[in-house]
Amino acid sequence: MLTDKTVILGITGGIAAYKAADIASKLTQAGAKVEVVMTESATRFIAPLTLRSLTGRPVITSMWELASEFSLEHIALAEAADVVVIAPATAATIAKLAVGISDDMLTCVVLATKAPVIVAPAMHANMFQNSITQENMAKLKARGFTIIDPGYGHLASGKIGLGRLAETEAIIGIVKQVLGRSGDLAGKRIVVTAGGTRESIDPVRYIGNRSSGKMGYAMAEAARDRGANVTLITTTSPSLSKPAGVEIIPVETAIQMRDAVAKAVALADALIMAAAVADYQPKKVAEAKIKKETPSLTLELIRTPDILTEIKGDFIKVGFAAESEDVVANARQKLEKKVLDLMVANDITDKESGFSVDTNKVTLIDRDGRVEELPLLTKREVADKILDRVVGMLK
Repeated sequence: MLTDKTVILGITGGIAAYKAADIASKLTQAGAKVEVVMTESATRFIAPLTLRSLTGRPVITSMWELASEFSLEHIALAEAADVVVIAPATAATIAKLAVGISDDMLTCVVLATKAPVIVAPAMHANMFQNSITQENMAKLKARGFTIIDPGYGHLASGKIGLGRLAETEAIIGIVKQVLGRSGDLAGKRIVVTAGGTRESIDPVRYIGNRSSGKMGYAMAEAARDRGANVTLITTTSPSLSKPAGVEIIPVETAIQMRDAVAKAVALADALIMAAAVADYQPKKVAEAKIKKETPSLTLELIRTPDILTEIKGDFIKVGFAAESEDVVANARQKLEKKVLDLMVANDITDKESGFSVDTNKVTLIDRDGRVEELPLLTKREVADKILDRVVGMLK
């Protein structure tokens, strides 16, 4: 996604400037060519040598540095950019950009570029919430800039408030989303489900399964990066970070997931059911915690709704089948019963393809009966293989 993309990383003079090192490192690791442009005040917080070591590229700190291939030609740097990311962006830099002041290399590049610009503010809460700052950001949004809202937490002043620089993962997620706007799913609405549902026994206990949600999250990110508007309906997954640039709808039970899916698919082009929905739920849920002094416990279980069977509409339907035997035969039967366009089957007895791992080995079965067995891939690679099929069906 970021391979061979030129990312201009602008760093301005705030205490959060040190976090830009992680952003530069992660972008570089993802294959991007990162050109770092620092304001003079930013160099007071983090050394240019640090960024040069991480990116392998000269760092630009002045309009007049002869060491840079772009030193005397900010236009060349602006034209080379696929995207400009300013992180952190101080209130002063935001104010300059809002009124078109270009008195340093960074503001000159932004004024000259036709590439999309992403601004990640970081400052004291009072400065961020000041009406002037808010008006300036509104102006930038109106001009097509993407603003990544800061987080809430401990600030450099020692106080707690809104103004922390967004997490690196969120910033890179938005970069991928912005770069993917012209992808093969641009303008399409994709609904993805993820995680394992939980069916309550009492206020403390529940019936669940081993699904980590990793496959569903990979699907949501892959669709986002290809330009889709993505809705992710997900159960709780504390080990996974919510994908940036994706609408998140939290649910817990199978019924809640069914209702959320039914609402979300109204305008959808595709539904990808990567969630592991519990097959059964207790017929009755105890109002109080069941004491363990009870010598035995008998639960009467009833079937949960079959979401893919119940939800109907004019959109592509993709299902997942986690099987432990007769994988293809069982998956084909489910595809026909649920009237799906594509079934993704995986053998959960394979340690490299089961729950909670980052890889998957799946077999794709389409509505015409064609079977394609994929090799062991990362879940993100599997997600793109599935989306390749979805794109073909949408055409």
